[in-house]
Amino acid sequence: MEWVWLWLTTLGEALLQLLIQPFYYIAVILIALVYHRQLLQERKLFHVRLQSSITQTIRAVLGGIVIGVIVSIVSLFLGAHLTLSSLICIWAATIFLALFRIRYLCFAYAAGLLGVLQFGLNMASGWQPEGWIGTVTEALRALDMPALLVLAAVLHIGEGFMVRMQGVSMASPLLFEGKRGKLVGGYQLQHFWPIPLLILVPVTGGAELPWSPLVNGGSGYMLVALPILLGFGEVTQSMLPGQKVKISAKRLLLYGTGLLVCSLLAVWWSPFMVVAALAAFAGHEFLVWYSGFEEQNRSPLFVHPEHGLKVLGVIPDSPAEELGIEAGETLYKVNGVLVHSPEQLHRALRMNPAFCKLEVRNHQGESKFMQRAIYEGEHHQLGVLMAPDNHEAWALRLRPLTLFHIVSLKLFARRNDKRTDEAPLALPPAPAGEQRSVEM
Repeated sequence: MEWVWLWLTTLGEALLQLLIQPFYYIAVILIALVYHRQLLQERKLFHVRLQSSITQTIRAVLGGIVIGVIVSIVSLFLGAHLTLSSLICIWAATIFLALFRIRYLCFAYAAGLLGVLQFGLNMASGWQPEGWIGTVTEALRALDMPALLVLAAVLHIGEGFMVRMQGVSMASPLLFEGKRGKLVGGYQLQHFWPIPLLILVPVTGGAELPWSPLVNGGSGYMLVALPILLGFGEVTQSMLPGQKVKISAKRLLLYGTGLLVCSLLAVWWSPFMVVAALAAFAGHEFLVWYSGFEEQNRSPLFVHPEHGLKVLGVIPDSPAEELGIEAGETLYKVNGVLVHSPEQLHRALRMNPAFCKLEVRNHQGESKFMQRAIYEGEHHQLGVLMAPDNHEAWALRLRPLTLFHIVSLKLFARRNDKRTDEAPLALPPAPAGEQRSVEM
């Protein structure tokens, strides 16, 4: 049983290394900034705080630990190992990509980019630069890309399970311009996890594995802490958050499984490596594109029907949550009065300031009846967030979010920037009668 003590010692050293190196803490700080930015967005749009950035950060850290433990154990049995230079290359590629879009803070993008770069350098084998460029070139050529891609695949399988588990709790409501120019409601599903991985690094005289690894074999290894960021982002205006989460989680699992198959093929047949690297990048981009295409071709869900008010969201710990009102349902009658606007809702509630009776249409269009006492100091609309009625002073305009925006916490943007596909910013208050857009 000497190998047990040897591996316990190696594990302890790796965990100590994780605690003293800065990368994991940098990842946690970046995630905290992302969720703080989301909190500012909610206050700007709805004048309330729907989520606690501290709670979301803690949830992300705990989820990352779960993924890290599972993936570390799987990678040990697979024998997917990396070198110290590989770890530096991964972080450098991740930060570089995040300068263009924050959703590129993803291991699959970094692994795919490194794989394509390695393929290009190997094609130009006669090019031998000197200095620091030569050092970087040699490090890229020496990367064990199949092991990197196997790790990326396993991480995304873990991400799929974590999206399924935590996705709804991280959803944040939005108001933005629909394809016909009118405001619609929707949800942003934005998740980042700081993942503490323990990765095998081959060394002379290191601990031997008591089993035969699937991917690589060697005489000795040590464990090295590899903190990475794993990210997921979706915007939906045509589905409930729970529905979107189920679909996205299923697609991530299929993507991760497909990438794992391609990566294992690259282990046994090296020319397939560049195909697996391209699949890592292009497959992820296809998921993003297809989700956007799907949203564009579906009718918006969070718009007011002919009669009643569509519920976009419910404030936590509010009367509406206690009554059991859910996002996507319709407030039909309040104290016997049919409501068509927030003003009518307010007047109907004031008809009986001590008690309210509600008729709510659920997702299937069936009526359910609720009643509750109203207490002093509670939300004037019971804690219900309504779908937009095109009189809101603030809305979202979609645009790419970069690492610079996260670090700077920049909230103000030009009004006429081109709309694209990512996360929200805000504009100064509009003049009377003019609608403004929060860029995203």
